Amino acid sequence: MNSIKDTMAQAMQGMRVQSERIDITSQNISNVDTPGYRRKMLVVDGNAEAFKAMRIQIDQTEGQREFNPSHPMADGEGYVTMSNVSLVTEMADMREANRTYEANLNSFQQARTMYKSLLDILRR
Repeated sequence: MNSIKDTMAQAMQGMRVQSERIDITSQNISNVDTPGYRRKMLVVDGNAEAFKAMRIQIDQTEGQREFNPSHPMADGEGYVTMSNVSLVTEMADMREANRTYEANLNSFQQARTMYKSLLDILRR
């Protein structure tokens, strides 16, 4: 096995996961004020040695209920269920995903530099 290529492949997979995570977090932030919206979460199946799959899971936590009988989505009692998205949580998740993406990118770049150096040595 080529450990440099494996490192690059792992870094690329990590960037894919974090990119998807950033996309989902962006959707959640966009819908923070949408009544009835449920937060999406990215679930990664696998462990540190083997990535298996990604899937989106819906957070089943109930959103806060607000009394607004004139709202078109109000129930029979006049309450509207708001989204269950916390802007603070989503911003923290976005920051973590961004940093993890950057770490994977740096790992990829280091492996690429090492691979290039190895090729330069072999050409001599």
